[in-house]
Amino acid sequence: MKRTKFYNIHKKTGAKIVEFAGYEMPVQYSSIIAEHKAVRNSVGVFDVSHMGEVFVSGNSALDFVQYITVNDASKLTSGRVQYSAMCYPDGGIVDDLLVYKIDDNNFMLVINAANMDKDFQWMNDNNKFGVTLENKSDEYSLLAVQGPKSKEVLSKLTDADLEKLEYYHFIKARVADT
Repeated sequence: MKRTKFYNIHKKTGAKIVEFAGYEMPVQYSSIIAEHKAVRNSVGVFDVSHMGEVFVSGNSALDFVQYITVNDASKLTSGRVQYSAMCYPDGGIVDDLLVYKIDDNNFMLVINAANMDKDFQWMNDNNKFGVTLENKSDEYSLLAVQGPKSKEVLSKLTDADLEKLEYYHFIKARVADT
């Protein structure tokens, strides 16, 4: 069973740990209701390091993303994120995912942990564009910071200008000197 980089912190701070997609993951700390209210009214932090990160690079990166996803990725500008899905030729869903446009020739696809191997194989099987596909899931840790006070909390940990950061946008920044 895999553990994220934050596992020891979860254990130390009293998280209830469960198996999920081959990982030992925190499912709750105090109570589901209290945590729900914290995110709705303040801020919550979620360890989503078990999610898969596939990097797509090359001159035809956009063509590849357009081919394997259902939304129009050509509408993305650098620093934007798009929720989408990958479909089989008959219209059945392979999986849902988030598409991050880094620049014209580079995208990051965040896919579900439980389907990581299947999805990555499907991407490779459908790579008709000669792009480079790299599964860097084990190299990345992800924390989702959510709630109305997210920017306020994060701004204390970075020099990045978060006030201009909008919904479904991303920036590259150093956080807490990491």
